[in-house]
Amino acid sequence: METIKDNLAIYQHGKPENLPLVFVHGFPYDHRMWDAQINKFQSNYYCITYDIRGLGESPARGGQFTMEDLADDLLKLIEDMNLNKPVVCGLSMGGYITLRAVEKDESKFGGIILCDTKSAADTNAAKLNRAGGIRKIDEHGVKKFTADFIANCFAEESIERLGAEYQEIVNWAAGCDPVGLKACLLAMAGRTDTTSYLSKLKIPALLMCGEKDNLTPPEVMKAMAEEIGKKSFSVIPHSGHVTSVENQEAFNMAVLNYLLKYFS
Repeated sequence: METIKDNLAIYQHGKPENLPLVFVHGFPYDHRMWDAQINKFQSNYYCITYDIRGLGESPARGGQFTMEDLADDLLKLIEDMNLNKPVVCGLSMGGYITLRAVEKDESKFGGIILCDTKSAADTNAAKLNRAGGIRKIDEHGVKKFTADFIANCFAEESIERLGAEYQEIVNWAAGCDPVGLKACLLAMAGRTDTTSYLSKLKIPALLMCGEKDNLTPPEVMKAMAEEIGKKSFSVIPHSGHVTSVENQEAFNMAVLNYLLKYFS
């Protein structure tokens, strides 16, 4: 079921009395990147996905927003939907949003799942790369930008194995609002560093990373995990940066094991 709250497109699956799981997608995707997880977990959990501001069906609202705004969107969603201590799962940009939201108000969360993401802020080189992405959108269009960006996210073997499913993702990303894409790039470039908060986390965390993720390699996420007290860490085989899509079975099993360990 889709609802619109504060200009966010929100999708609900399962029974509200069950433990809520909130899935926060990566860039430049939308809620559809979590379809395999919804199919797996909606029978026993209350699953909620939404389109990040500026992506999918959620408008960019003028095209000027920050990571603080995106973190506040998540916190407001939890509050407005009366979610009691949800487990929030964020991938890549969704992980940035989740980490910053937890840093702002950990009391609203029961647990977090961080996938193919990092706590460090962008380096100067990364900021320049974001600027280059904005220039590419302006000069060559959304279709060229998203096709090249997504190809860099997926492992080569995943692209071949997924075939039509991969091409479908590329096709719907090509329909992104250029204003929303550029605003998200700026929000990521300007985000704060949340590394110092990792050691302060009190809620249980699961950290996952694709074994062939070149954007956030396993050693980066392992170092993050070592800073957290109550955590699980899993490397997802045969995957690049988009583990929830590239190896759905291994991803879902890691999530299930975490949920059974800490929330059963």
